[in-house]
Amino acid sequence: MTDPQIALMMLGLFLAFVFLGFPIAFTLMAMGIGFGYYAYFDARRMWRSYDRIGEDTSWWDQASLWVEGLFNNRIFDLFVNQTYTVMSNEVLTAVPLFLFMGYIVERANIVDRLFSTLNIAAKNMPGSMGVAALITCALFATATGIVGAVVTLMGLLALPAMLKARYDPSFASGIICAGGTLGILIPPSIMLIVYAAASGVSIVRLYAAALLPGLTLVGLYLIYVIGRSILQPSVAPRPTKEEVPDVPIAKLMVMIATSFLPLAFLIFAVLGSILFGLATPTEAASVGALGGIFLAFVYRAMTWQRMRESVYLTVRTTAMVCWLFVGSYTFSAVFSYLGGEHVISEFVQSMNLTPLMFLILAQLIIFLLGWPLEWSEIIIIFVPIFLPLLPIFGVDPLFFGILVALNLQTSFLTPPMAMSAYYLKGIAPPEIKLTQIFSGVMPFLFCVIVAMVLMYVFPQIVFYLPELMYGR
Repeated sequence: MTDPQIALMMLGLFLAFVFLGFPIAFTLMAMGIGFGYYAYFDARRMWRSYDRIGEDTSWWDQASLWVEGLFNNRIFDLFVNQTYTVMSNEVLTAVPLFLFMGYIVERANIVDRLFSTLNIAAKNMPGSMGVAALITCALFATATGIVGAVVTLMGLLALPAMLKARYDPSFASGIICAGGTLGILIPPSIMLIVYAAASGVSIVRLYAAALLPGLTLVGLYLIYVIGRSILQPSVAPRPTKEEVPDVPIAKLMVMIATSFLPLAFLIFAVLGSILFGLATPTEAASVGALGGIFLAFVYRAMTWQRMRESVYLTVRTTAMVCWLFVGSYTFSAVFSYLGGEHVISEFVQSMNLTPLMFLILAQLIIFLLGWPLEWSEIIIIFVPIFLPLLPIFGVDPLFFGILVALNLQTSFLTPPMAMSAYYLKGIAPPEIKLTQIFSGVMPFLFCVIVAMVLMYVFPQIVFYLPELMYGR
């Protein structure tokens, strides 16, 4: 077999092991080191150790020299260097800090106050409770960026309230599942930090580029919720006074000031300091983490147990992301060295695709990968395969990254592996069937596709803010 064929076999075996359920990060490392041992094998380098074995060499020294020769391969140097590269990557430093902020905010009992306030404030709108749940999801998802946490917490908080208010179970489930995924796209998004580290695109420009597409998607979700509530009032009945009491304006303003404004101020302060160049993402994330702790103390929700849980979850998630990077860097370096990247590039170019056809193909592949894989694995492992092809088709990596972020909304919503739906099913009342949840998220998938089409037709949705703030 030629080296490029071995590279393709390496990729095929990796996909097979993933579908069999092997841990992805360690599978990447094992495949990278295993095939890398072959790729970088140098017999002369190995025999240098064996040449030092003489007749008077002790058995212990002989064994040591045999082991030294066995491991005298450049793949181990590469693996150590890639690990150090990940550890010294300043962009990734922001990941644990933003995660910690999110886990602290999740445990600070802010979300229940926020949902109650927005529910009262929007009571005269069609689908008011759905609108309140969607806005709460958007704010909370932005603060945490952790889909499972948002869907689970909102499922425990908002879903029973909507069901009690006679909302259609499918409609209510779709709102929570779709709203919970918004943190992937809206800054300060963990996913965009990971994409920046993988692609070399400025995280500041990515945040600026993602803001309008994120708000566009939220707007499309709200249009659907309000529009369907008007056209089909039975799916979202107007609340009675017993369900949502009248509150004087003065009291409502106080409720907004104590529930909505603190979290909104924390998010906008962190995001604004990044966008306006007042702080690096790492510095802003540090302030955000401290702000989350402060809010938890203000709301009297901070306990030693919650702090321990937040630290543990932060360390666990960060370790997963970093080991994925180490494995991916090693795997991709060996894959490229064997010529696999060149084979894929030649194959794609031989298809004579237009830029639009290439974008559709790439997004279709990412869409399908979203069934068995999570966003972190797609961004770290597979998106770098497309990055060298972008200049060939004249696609800006900034635009491509935002398009991928939009696309990955669907990976949490599309059967059969719609993780957002499974998160909700795990805590929903038993009478709500998984098929009802799947049915509820389908219209929101259509909204995502519409947002992607709008981005392509009107690319200034992506480029306007980065060009306005930082130039071309």
